Amino acid sequence: MAVDYTVIAVYLAGMLAMGWWGMRRARSKSEFLVAGRRLGPVMYSGTMAAIVLGGASTIGGVGLGYQYGLSGAWMVFTIGLGLLALSVFFSARIARLKVYTVSEMLDLRYGGGRAGIVSGVVMWAYTLMLAVTSTIAYATIFDVLFDMNRTLAIVLGGSIVVAYSTLGGMWSITLTDMVQFVVKTIGVLLLLLPIAVVKAGGFAAMRDELPTSYFDPLGIGGETIFTYVLIYTFGMLIGQDIWQRVFTARTDRTAKWGGTVAGSYCLAYAVAGAVIGTAAKVLYPNLGSADDAFATIVKDELPVGVRGLVLAAALAAVMSTSSGALIACATVANNDIWARLRGRAAGAESGDEVRDNRLFILVMGVAVIGTAVALNNVVEALTVAYNLLVGGLLVPILGGLLWKRGTVHGALASVVVGGGSVIALMATYGILANEPVYYGLLASLAAYVLVSLATPPTDEAVLAAWRERLAGHAPELTDHQLRTATTSS
Repeated sequence: MAVDYTVIAVYLAGMLAMGWWGMRRARSKSEFLVAGRRLGPVMYSGTMAAIVLGGASTIGGVGLGYQYGLSGAWMVFTIGLGLLALSVFFSARIARLKVYTVSEMLDLRYGGGRAGIVSGVVMWAYTLMLAVTSTIAYATIFDVLFDMNRTLAIVLGGSIVVAYSTLGGMWSITLTDMVQFVVKTIGVLLLLLPIAVVKAGGFAAMRDELPTSYFDPLGIGGETIFTYVLIYTFGMLIGQDIWQRVFTARTDRTAKWGGTVAGSYCLAYAVAGAVIGTAAKVLYPNLGSADDAFATIVKDELPVGVRGLVLAAALAAVMSTSSGALIACATVANNDIWARLRGRAAGAESGDEVRDNRLFILVMGVAVIGTAVALNNVVEALTVAYNLLVGGLLVPILGGLLWKRGTVHGALASVVVGGGSVIALMATYGILANEPVYYGLLASLAAYVLVSLATPPTDEAVLAAWRERLAGHAPELTDHQLRTATTSS
């Protein structure tokens, strides 16, 4: 195991070194939060794929393959479909807005009001829980590596991510994500996938050993697939963690085609995870938990050195999602919540925005680690986050992009009614039930349409400014200009 330990140690040291290097480039708010909006196609594609394919997609995707066979690919597959839809239909317009958060987009489209700060609170809760659930995954990986105590594993893994994210912001995260993308590609697609299939005796032997349902593309069930589409595909369209990566693209063409490449990569990754899980079912038919499949096949079947690289790939998957969610959480907390409250109180902005955002990443990072240590039910926490995100924010965001008649009152009603319905229905049906997101989304849509039609249309001057931003003709606004513009309207 000494070789495996060395591989992991070198990888973790490299992450910290890149954080230090990124600190030298992050000299402005734009550089710190969106890498100066300068990423080209290669960097953009790699980092976008890295953030959406986290520990749930890697360890969880293999676990679903172990439990359901090839149809276990659907969870990660719907993530890829969401990224493709975002890239092809919306990313160019999103990139041209030159904003930092989803709530700033809502302010620009609807002319300010309370919808921005309410949506900011919902988005903050979502990104916080996403970062927490990603951080908890360190316990699984370090347990396999070092038989480490759960709390110590979470603190160690979380501290490394907080350190390099705080130092260099999006530049550090971009550099580390690119390395993590390469490590994941080599470790999972090029090493673990073929080795797992060979160890299981090849596809013919896998078919002989397992029930036919394991090779049915719809074996996981139509309702489950529909729920995945509703939560993950739509979640990809509106999440702050994803939008913040779109903001890093050098051009709208980069956002569109780079994201398309990343989405296609996700589809391949989904199938690979399901195949690895299916092979693990042949090799270890009686595991206590499906989520143990990844760790078991890596620990028992891979040679020394290769095992360390594949575990580094799993660590890379967790870190890329964790760091992306962390900077998104801190960006929303600072720009959408604290800055608005401070602006109303004092009417002035901070003199050092990089320092302020760095401080918020540090504070949010400590909160994420503390919550991860205290939290037990990861699945329920993540379900609550996604239900609130989709039920509360999908309609006003897509409505703002697609329907001219939508108003700020309709957007606010949609967030409140959709989010409130999701919470009430989760209390009634249970957190893991499908009904909360189904009915919550319908309630959000109804509130948006009815209230928008019942209230005066958005001011034409606001819509004209919105169209200018969508066309890429208007310059990027500072925080103070944005708050002044939205409050005056």
